Amino acid sequence: MRIGVLASGRGSNLQALIEAWKHGELNGELVAVGSDKEGALALKRAEEAGIPHATFPLSHFPSRKEQENAILNWLLEQKVELLALAGFMKVLSKEFLHDIQIPILNIHPSLLPSFQGLHAQKQALEYGVKISGCTVHFVDEGLDSGPIIAQEAVPVLPEDTEDSLSARILEAEHRIYPEAVGWVSSGRIKRNGRIVVKL
Repeated sequence: MRIGVLASGRGSNLQALIEAWKHGELNGELVAVGSDKEGALALKRAEEAGIPHATFPLSHFPSRKEQENAILNWLLEQKVELLALAGFMKVLSKEFLHDIQIPILNIHPSLLPSFQGLHAQKQALEYGVKISGCTVHFVDEGLDSGPIIAQEAVPVLPEDTEDSLSARILEAEHRIYPEAVGWVSSGRIKRNGRIVVKL
Protein backbone atom coordinates (compact mmCIF):
# COMPACT_ATOMS: atom_id res chain seq x y z
CA MET A 1 0.00 0.00 0.00
CA ARG A 2 1.23 3.49 -0.84
CA ILE A 3 1.37 5.51 2.39
CA GLY A 4 1.49 9.29 2.72
CA VAL A 5 2.19 11.36 5.82
CA LEU A 6 1.23 14.92 6.77
CA ALA A 7 3.27 16.58 9.52
CA SER A 8 3.70 20.11 10.85
CA GLY A 9 6.70 19.88 13.14
CA ARG A 10 9.67 17.81 14.20
CA GLY A 11 8.32 14.61 12.71
CA SER A 12 9.31 12.15 15.43
CA ASN A 13 6.31 9.94 14.66
CA LEU A 14 7.23 10.21 10.98
CA GLN A 15 10.71 8.96 11.92
CA ALA A 16 9.14 6.00 13.74
CA LEU A 17 7.19 5.20 10.57
CA ILE A 18 10.36 5.54 8.47
CA GLU A 19 12.22 3.12 10.72
CA ALA A 20 9.36 0.61 10.55
CA TRP A 21 9.26 0.98 6.76
CA LYS A 22 12.99 0.35 6.47
CA HIS A 23 12.53 -2.84 8.51
CA GLY A 24 9.63 -4.02 6.34
CA GLU A 25 7.07 -3.61 9.12
CA LEU A 26 4.58 -1.24 7.46
CA ASN A 27 3.31 -3.62 4.78
CA GLY A 28 3.57 -0.71 2.42
CA GLU A 29 5.79 2.04 1.06
CA LEU A 30 6.17 5.61 2.28
CA VAL A 31 5.68 7.62 -0.91
CA ALA A 32 4.85 11.18 0.21
CA VAL A 33 5.43 13.55 3.12
CA GLY A 34 3.65 16.89 3.11
CA SER A 35 3.79 19.78 5.56
CA ASP A 36 2.01 23.07 6.07
CA LYS A 37 5.15 24.55 7.69
CA GLU A 38 8.24 25.67 5.82
CA GLY A 39 11.40 24.38 7.45
CA ALA A 40 9.61 21.64 9.39
CA LEU A 41 12.08 19.01 10.58
CA ALA A 42 9.69 16.39 9.22
CA LEU A 43 10.61 17.52 5.69
CA LYS A 44 14.31 17.03 6.41
CA ARG A 45 13.59 13.55 7.73
CA ALA A 46 11.69 12.76 4.52
CA GLU A 47 14.53 14.08 2.37
CA GLU A 48 17.10 12.01 4.25
CA ALA A 49 14.93 8.92 3.75
CA GLY A 50 14.49 9.61 0.04
CA ILE A 51 10.73 10.18 0.30
CA PRO A 52 9.09 12.70 -2.07
CA HIS A 53 8.02 15.72 -0.03
CA ALA A 54 6.30 19.06 -0.48
CA THR A 55 5.37 22.14 1.55
CA PHE A 56 2.01 23.91 1.55
CA PRO A 57 2.23 27.04 3.77
CA LEU A 58 -1.13 28.76 4.18
CA SER A 59 0.53 32.09 3.35
CA HIS A 60 1.10 30.83 -0.22
CA PHE A 61 -2.61 30.35 -0.87
CA PRO A 62 -5.56 32.74 -1.04
CA SER A 63 -7.60 30.60 1.34
CA ARG A 64 -7.54 27.53 3.54
CA LYS A 65 -9.67 25.75 0.94
CA GLU A 66 -7.09 26.39 -1.79
CA GLN A 67 -4.35 25.10 0.51
CA GLU A 68 -6.31 21.92 1.19
CA ASN A 69 -7.02 21.45 -2.51
CA ALA A 70 -3.30 21.68 -3.27
CA ILE A 71 -2.50 19.08 -0.60
CA LEU A 72 -5.29 16.83 -1.85
CA ASN A 73 -4.21 17.05 -5.49
CA TRP A 74 -0.58 16.36 -4.57
CA LEU A 75 -1.51 13.29 -2.54
CA LEU A 76 -3.64 12.03 -5.42
CA GLU A 77 -0.74 12.62 -7.85
CA GLN A 78 1.45 10.49 -5.57
CA LYS A 79 -1.25 7.79 -5.66
CA VAL A 80 -1.44 7.67 -1.86
CA GLU A 81 -3.75 4.90 -0.61
CA LEU A 82 -3.42 5.46 3.15
CA LEU A 83 -2.76 8.78 4.88
CA ALA A 84 -1.15 9.06 8.33
CA LEU A 85 -1.25 12.34 10.24
CA ALA A 86 1.89 12.74 12.34
CA GLY A 87 1.66 15.96 14.32
CA PHE A 88 -0.30 17.69 11.55
CA MET A 89 -1.71 20.69 13.37
CA LYS A 90 -4.70 21.38 11.15
CA VAL A 91 -8.17 19.87 11.27
CA LEU A 92 -9.00 18.51 7.83
CA SER A 93 -12.30 19.73 6.42
CA LYS A 94 -15.20 17.40 5.70
CA GLU A 95 -14.79 18.27 2.01
CA PHE A 96 -11.18 17.03 2.08
CA LEU A 97 -12.20 13.83 3.87
CA HIS A 98 -14.96 13.23 1.33
CA ASP A 99 -12.81 13.94 -1.71
CA ILE A 100 -9.73 11.90 -0.78
CA GLN A 101 -11.69 8.67 -0.22
CA ILE A 102 -8.87 6.78 1.51
CA PRO A 103 -8.33 5.75 5.15
CA ILE A 104 -6.78 8.52 7.28
CA LEU A 105 -5.13 7.73 10.61
CA ASN A 106 -4.08 10.02 13.44
CA ILE A 107 -2.14 9.60 16.69
CA HIS A 108 -3.29 11.59 19.73
CA PRO A 109 -1.49 11.91 23.10
CA SER A 110 -4.33 10.79 25.36
CA LEU A 111 -6.60 7.82 25.91
CA LEU A 112 -9.49 9.03 23.80
CA PRO A 113 -12.22 10.03 24.22
CA SER A 114 -10.57 11.81 27.16
CA PHE A 115 -8.69 15.07 26.55
CA GLN A 116 -9.37 15.78 22.91
CA GLY A 117 -7.78 18.70 21.10
CA LEU A 118 -4.62 20.61 21.95
CA HIS A 119 -2.45 20.21 25.07
CA ALA A 120 -3.90 16.82 25.97
CA GLN A 121 -1.03 16.12 28.38
CA LYS A 122 -1.65 19.38 30.24
CA GLN A 123 -5.36 18.58 30.35
CA ALA A 124 -4.57 15.18 31.90
CA LEU A 125 -2.36 16.70 34.58
CA GLU A 126 -4.88 19.40 35.45
CA TYR A 127 -7.67 16.84 35.70
CA GLY A 128 -5.61 14.69 38.03
CA VAL A 129 -5.85 11.37 36.16
CA LYS A 130 -3.50 8.58 37.24
CA ILE A 131 -3.26 7.02 33.77
CA SER A 132 -3.01 8.71 30.40
CA GLY A 133 -1.51 7.43 27.16
CA CYS A 134 -2.00 7.63 23.42
CA THR A 135 -4.54 6.59 20.81
CA VAL A 136 -4.38 5.73 17.11
CA HIS A 137 -7.73 6.39 15.46
CA PHE A 138 -9.37 6.80 12.11
CA VAL A 139 -10.01 10.43 11.23
CA ASP A 140 -13.60 11.53 10.82
CA GLU A 141 -15.29 14.93 10.67
CA GLY A 142 -15.04 15.49 14.43
CA LEU A 143 -12.10 16.52 16.61
CA ASP A 144 -10.15 13.40 17.66
CA SER A 145 -13.43 11.51 17.51
CA GLY A 146 -12.93 8.74 14.94
CA PRO A 147 -13.05 4.99 15.63
CA ILE A 148 -10.17 3.80 17.82
CA ILE A 149 -7.62 1.37 16.37
CA ALA A 150 -5.06 1.07 19.17
CA GLN A 151 -4.21 2.56 22.56
CA GLU A 152 -1.36 2.32 25.04
CA ALA A 153 -1.64 3.41 28.67
CA VAL A 154 1.07 5.52 30.32
CA PRO A 155 1.06 6.12 34.10
CA VAL A 156 0.92 9.71 35.33
CA LEU A 157 3.49 10.17 38.08
CA PRO A 158 3.05 12.58 41.02
CA GLU A 159 6.14 14.55 39.96
CA ASP A 160 5.17 14.76 36.28
CA THR A 161 5.27 18.02 34.37
CA GLU A 162 3.68 18.52 30.98
CA ASP A 163 7.10 17.96 29.38
CA SER A 164 7.95 14.77 31.27
CA LEU A 165 4.53 13.22 30.68
CA SER A 166 4.65 14.23 27.01
CA ALA A 167 8.04 12.57 26.60
CA ARG A 168 6.84 9.24 28.03
CA ILE A 169 3.65 9.31 25.99
CA LEU A 170 5.71 10.03 22.87
CA GLU A 171 7.71 6.85 23.44
CA ALA A 172 4.43 4.93 23.45
CA GLU A 173 3.30 6.74 20.29
CA HIS A 174 6.45 5.60 18.50
CA ARG A 175 5.59 2.00 19.39
CA ILE A 176 1.91 1.82 18.49
CA TYR A 177 1.64 4.13 15.46
CA PRO A 178 3.80 2.08 13.07
CA GLU A 179 2.09 -1.07 14.32
CA ALA A 180 -1.39 0.32 13.68
CA VAL A 181 -0.42 1.68 10.25
CA GLY A 182 0.90 -1.79 9.41
CA TRP A 183 -2.38 -3.40 10.48
CA VAL A 184 -4.41 -1.09 8.26
CA SER A 185 -2.07 -1.32 5.26
CA SER A 186 -2.12 -5.13 5.40
CA GLY A 187 -5.92 -5.34 5.61
CA ARG A 188 -5.90 -6.70 9.17
CA ILE A 189 -8.48 -4.20 10.43
CA LYS A 190 -12.23 -4.71 10.31
CA ARG A 191 -14.60 -1.82 11.06
CA ASN A 192 -18.17 -2.12 12.21
CA GLY A 193 -19.40 1.38 13.01
CA ARG A 194 -17.21 2.61 15.87
CA ILE A 195 -15.92 -0.87 16.65
CA VAL A 196 -12.50 -1.70 15.17
CA VAL A 197 -11.20 -5.26 15.38
CA LYS A 198 -7.71 -6.48 14.46
CA LEU A 199 -7.93 -9.69 12.42
